[in-house]
Amino acid sequence: QVQLMESGGGSAQAGGSLRLSCVTTGNVLTNSYRGWFRQAPGKEREGIAAIFTASGTTNYADSVKGRFTISQDNSKKTVYLQLNNLEPDDTAIYYCAATGPRSWNRWASLDQSTYVNWGPGTQVTVSS
Repeated sequence: QVQLMESGGGSAQAGGSLRLSCVTTGNVLTNSYRGWFRQAPGKEREGIAAIFTASGTTNYADSVKGRFTISQDNSKKTVYLQLNNLEPDDTAIYYCAATGPRSWNRWASLDQSTYVNWGPGTQVTVSS
């Protein structure tokens, strides 16, 4: 049974930074994705960053490319999302998610239907 738990959310000023963490309990599959998604009030949940656990290959949504960085520490079963140069539009609940075993597909990596396990989410609020 895989369970995910996010931490590190909070409030920041525009231009500031936060680092989110997602700890996995249970088995971490060697060939799987870890993704970060977010959902702003009144909007659909969107995939923003993903990493392939086997190789560290990453993919980002255009909205966060160059500002956010996903990384992993397999020894700690933890995936991180570094949020830099935050903007008010980044305000949302941020979720981490995990897939079952699969090969890397860049397009699928940001599709929420690809993922089978989800954390409860952590709130990020950015003020101008």
